[in-house]
Amino acid sequence: MSQSCATGPSVSRPAQRRWTTAPLPVAAALLVGALVLTGCEPTEPAASPSAPSLPPAVSAPAAAEAPAVASPRPAPDTSTRPLDELSTTALATLATLPVKGRAPKTGYSRDMFGQRWSDGVDVEYGRNGCDTRNDILRRDLTQTSVKAGTRDCVVLSGTLHDPYTGKTIEFVRGSATSSAVQIDHVVALSDAWQKGAQQLSTTERTNFANDPRNLLAVDGPANQAKSDSDAATWLPPNRSYRCTFVAKQIEVKAAYRLWVTRAEHDVMQRLLTDCGGTVPDGDPEPAAQQTSSTPAPGTPAPRSSAPPTRPQPLVDPAGPDGQVYYKNCTEARAAGAAPIYRGQPGYSSKLDGDGDGIACE
Repeated sequence: MSQSCATGPSVSRPAQRRWTTAPLPVAAALLVGALVLTGCEPTEPAASPSAPSLPPAVSAPAAAEAPAVASPRPAPDTSTRPLDELSTTALATLATLPVKGRAPKTGYSRDMFGQRWSDGVDVEYGRNGCDTRNDILRRDLTQTSVKAGTRDCVVLSGTLHDPYTGKTIEFVRGSATSSAVQIDHVVALSDAWQKGAQQLSTTERTNFANDPRNLLAVDGPANQAKSDSDAATWLPPNRSYRCTFVAKQIEVKAAYRLWVTRAEHDVMQRLLTDCGGTVPDGDPEPAAQQTSSTPAPGTPAPRSSAPPTRPQPLVDPAGPDGQVYYKNCTEARAAGAAPIYRGQPGYSSKLDGDGDGIACE
């Protein structure tokens, strides 16, 4: 049979009245003995009437505590992976991308990809009250300061370690200074439009334009030089970032069901293999690395019905700015770059015969 032990108030008041005539040591001994016989532990002394005791505080379980405010979750940084592992994964994904020619640019406009820097459409940050541009600045810059009253959204200053050039840039927000750091679409919107994005829904295109996987804070002039080029016509001047750059492009193109041109595919594959990646079985070597057997002296070369190997775009890896040059329009078309508009990489007045600003029409 279970016993119940009296708590402080119910024990202390009768006990004090009952043992007032007994000597204090004797009263205390008898009280302890009674508690032992009943199987109870001695209770704490009763509080004085002038300071009534309060119920003991109960600690709330951990799950009931108020949640901490979480910082925006950054996009995965593939550059932290070993380069050979990154390259092998990218090569496997590249092998799944369709290889097609560049579609016409007809119908393209920036508006086809939704509102600029929308809040709430990207998968990483959701609707956090901050536009995507500032989300990326806070992700990619260090030592940032933010404008008061914007819920830590608007970035006023910070330091960018630019992946495209390797330079360190001090960003200061302002009409004359903000352009020093720009947010680049790693896969340019125009390039995406000509390689499958025309078939995406408006919502998918808006997501594409605001997807953190496809966005990088970079050096402004380098971003302008890149324009809407693909990997066949522009690569970052910072050679150590090139494999990470094309791996990001491949990841994004796979996520949005886009394709690559043959020249683009071959440049990507060659870079990634040079970075230690392993080409999966069934994916041919880049055209520039293919060799044919040399016939024995005096043996006529066999005729082949296969088309000649297309010339590769003249990406100058030694060039300080990563610019691209074409000897003629044949090379530009083979690279999938034609037509080339004035201001785009590879444009040259010698390729623009009628001087209308569009080369290799």
